[in-house]
Amino acid sequence: MVIPMQELQMYQNFNELAGDVLELAKEIMPDKLIYLSSFTENEQVILRLSNADSHILLSEGMAIKLNQTACNQIDFENNQPLIYEDISKETDFEELKKISEKININSYLGIPISLTNGEKFGTLCVVHHDAAHFDTKSISLLQKVAKMFSYYLMLEKLAYKDSLTGLYNREFLFAFFKEYSELGGTLFFLDLDGFKKINDLYGHDAGDQILKSVSSKIKKFIKHHENVFAVRLGGDEFIINLPHISSKEETAKQAEILLEYLNTWDNEYQLSASLGIVHYTAEDTSALETILKHADKALYQAKLAGKNNYKFFEA
Repeated sequence: MVIPMQELQMYQNFNELAGDVLELAKEIMPDKLIYLSSFTENEQVILRLSNADSHILLSEGMAIKLNQTACNQIDFENNQPLIYEDISKETDFEELKKISEKININSYLGIPISLTNGEKFGTLCVVHHDAAHFDTKSISLLQKVAKMFSYYLMLEKLAYKDSLTGLYNREFLFAFFKEYSELGGTLFFLDLDGFKKINDLYGHDAGDQILKSVSSKIKKFIKHHENVFAVRLGGDEFIINLPHISSKEETAKQAEILLEYLNTWDNEYQLSASLGIVHYTAEDTSALETILKHADKALYQAKLAGKNNYKFFEA
């Protein structure tokens, strides 16, 4: 899992703290170019540079294929830095040498940044256009800086994530719905048919496992869509927001795909899901409470129609 760039941009004080991290790092290694990067599934994105360097061809916002970066070789599992003091003398990494020459980097130190749950974030990197020595004390200090930054990232993440499922929570929905939905779109309101019986018959531990499984199925669904986010509203109620989708035909198609994901269970549980669907315009995004009420009403109609179903809101 990685932190989506759109989410990262919403973190409070991120730019200020990123600047402080680079300033501290620059105190430790003043003669080097230092940058913060984050990972997407396929790319490394340069977030902030400590300073402009005419020798090195890196810029803020630059995206590089992850498999073409030195950072991709960092040992995140054991939280170990990656060090190349003279890339030109490396004999085992010809492809790395070519890429480094292209952007004029000949010495490299990469410090992994991971969240406390083990999730990768990105790197704190130190580079120079000439060969350079990285002393043990400086590396240790930079690791401490990266660790402090990871604590900040985790606090931001926890503020808007549901601890059980890893989906966004109600606070995120109400804080950022408008930013994600400026052009209008569609909202799915879903809950599980028969979930209360799971808790009653098998206990809340079994119920929690079901909710985790639901979140995995939802994540699988939203993975195929851009700018879509999912929220655990509470209990077994979930919200999926699909910006830019307003066609009834396309919405119905997506609802059927989602129900197919959600209605595959072990026979003993006898579970299914129902969806309430509401379209909204750009002008509606400031009235989230109303959108949710309309979606809830459509969900109720879906359950009346026999569950394992979806219904559109009709005024």
